[in-house]
Amino acid sequence: MEELEHTCPQPRTRLTQPAIFAKETSCECRAPHEKLTVEQARLGTPVDRPVRVYADGIFDLFHSGHARALMQAKNLFPNTYLIVGVCSDELTHKFKGFTVMTEEERYEALRHCRYVDEVVRDAPWTLSQEFLEKHKIDFVAHDDIPYSSAGSEDVYKHIKDAGMFVPTQRTEGISTSDLITRIVRDYDVYARRNLQRGYTAKELNVSYINEKKYRLQNQVDRMKEKVRTVEEKSKHFVYRVEEKSHDLIQKWEEKSREFIGNFLELFGPDGTWKQMFQERSGRMIQAFSPRGSPCSSPPRELSPPRSPSPPSRWVLPRTSPPSSPKGASASISSMSEGDEDEK
Repeated sequence: MEELEHTCPQPRTRLTQPAIFAKETSCECRAPHEKLTVEQARLGTPVDRPVRVYADGIFDLFHSGHARALMQAKNLFPNTYLIVGVCSDELTHKFKGFTVMTEEERYEALRHCRYVDEVVRDAPWTLSQEFLEKHKIDFVAHDDIPYSSAGSEDVYKHIKDAGMFVPTQRTEGISTSDLITRIVRDYDVYARRNLQRGYTAKELNVSYINEKKYRLQNQVDRMKEKVRTVEEKSKHFVYRVEEKSHDLIQKWEEKSREFIGNFLELFGPDGTWKQMFQERSGRMIQAFSPRGSPCSSPPRELSPPRSPSPPSRWVLPRTSPPSSPKGASASISSMSEGDEDEK
């Protein structure tokens, strides 16, 4: 039993290395391969070796649909050793059509899929009994849709009749043909893209006129991108200006309300300015009012005495008022005599 385990390859447990290539001469598995039914394989028998499942295809532009089909094949049974056959360029171009990837690129893509344990290079288009015995294949996994090719309505018909076929489900919405259709449909876009990335017109099989057209379109697109960038920056600038304007208006309103409040407090009906004006008016009225003003008014300060004016040339002698008409006439006559003496 131990010797058989050493000679029969086991499924990969670590994913640090790519899958191995199948030997050109014979299979490394030396364990006896009695014929199994699907029910037996699903129960985990035999216990001395894994169930060897084979899946084949072109696997051009390896995508998620391929990976999911291989995942289903890998998980058909509790202990599965998945062998994947990849057809060569020669067979593929003959029976199906031209490929995007070379056969070596397709081999390497399969080797680095996590579900694959072994890759058979230059796999046959139609599986023969000799090929099945050489690689000790228990079951063949593929979708159940009849695959007509190479003059046959279904290349897997004899496998189905032998009870060795296990169906998998196709992934809708993704296929190599769909990917190629996208590229062909948007050919101009991808040609311009690769010209912009440094590929030459010769490498892209693009004519001189188309090259100039694509380069001009690339320049126009760059200009449009610059315009869009400027527009975005302008929008951002305008937004910032509006935001700042809103803040300034809000601050201006606050300052205006504060200014109006201060103004009303100073010049309003009961403001400070009116009180100051009333106080000054009262003081001015008191300053210009006569001394004999009512006692209720505040006392007026005495002004300093004036300096004596020089004596006038004509000084009338102070005389007491005449007591009688005769006295008045005598005083007048004495004044007239004094004037004559001066002359």
